[in-house]
Amino acid sequence: MFSSAWNFVKRHKRKFIFAGAVVGGVYFLGKYAQKKIRELQEKEATEYIAQARRQFHFESNQRTCNMTVLSMLPPLKEAIVNQLNSESLTALLKTKEGLKTLFDLKTVLRRSGFTRTIVAVYSTCMLVVLLRVQLNIIGGYLYLDNSVGKNGTTALAPPDVQQQYLSSIQHLLGDGRLLCDPCTSSWFIILSLKQSLSLLELEQQLSWIRAEVEAGSQRSLSWFMLADDENALADQACGLTENDRMTIRLLNETRDMLDSPDFTTVLNACLNRGFSRLLDNLAEFFRPPPGDSAPSCAPDSLSAVSLPLAKIIPIINGQINTICSETPSHFVQDLLLNDQVKEFAANVYETFSAPQELQK
Repeated sequence: MFSSAWNFVKRHKRKFIFAGAVVGGVYFLGKYAQKKIRELQEKEATEYIAQARRQFHFESNQRTCNMTVLSMLPPLKEAIVNQLNSESLTALLKTKEGLKTLFDLKTVLRRSGFTRTIVAVYSTCMLVVLLRVQLNIIGGYLYLDNSVGKNGTTALAPPDVQQQYLSSIQHLLGDGRLLCDPCTSSWFIILSLKQSLSLLELEQQLSWIRAEVEAGSQRSLSWFMLADDENALADQACGLTENDRMTIRLLNETRDMLDSPDFTTVLNACLNRGFSRLLDNLAEFFRPPPGDSAPSCAPDSLSAVSLPLAKIIPIINGQINTICSETPSHFVQDLLLNDQVKEFAANVYETFSAPQELQK
């Protein structure tokens, strides 16, 4: 029996060797495939966790952006009101002293009333988009710091640098108030306080002023958001600390973002929405009186009701309380929830949270 079995094996030796090789190969191939599958699954799991962590950090950063915008609106409002205090002019007009320079005061009142509202729209839109850039640059670097900081890599955005960098927002609150000058139009001077204007006429004049500010100005709007000099710290060229150099790098990266076409597109979208919301707010005061047969939705309804300039100025003045409100208003929410702003913020964060940035 054993002899016949042995003879059978000898006769089919090659077949057994081939079969053994095939079985062994399949076994080892299966083991190799299992190993690769495990490695792939582990890699995918690691990437998924990293992506989820990154997304969570980004969303948290956007909430910080929104809260920061709201916290900055009161000082922005205060800066604008201090620069263009039309309430004190109104009170002065009612005094005997004010009557001595009645014409001049009325002229300034017309200017300051409209100008500060226009400046408030511009400044709020600038604040929203500028902080989106700054906080997402910082957010991207903080993500990298938290990801690789444990390996001994130098922090890209230490706390002192963050504070020094973010303090540049004071330019918008301080020197940036020079925006009042290009927003001041001679159109306000020639109007009588008794002259009546419709909402359509106001819309046309606002469009004209925007064209003057955005196209006629010799400076781009980015000049009002960030100091135009190469860097205030550059004057200390021989005594720059490492933190100073980091701050300079962040400011230069911010300037690059402000000069990009994407930034201009997003800022224009915010300005369009901001002025549209302003007109919506003003429209509430231009509604036809009760019982008027003219339908408010008619194509010519914007010109159906006119108000004297003396009544329009207080309405315009009051808009700054809505525009620069620290309590989320429709005006601010329209800007913070704008899809283009969200997409732009995501692109900035993506750029500065990518590991290749470390190679710069």
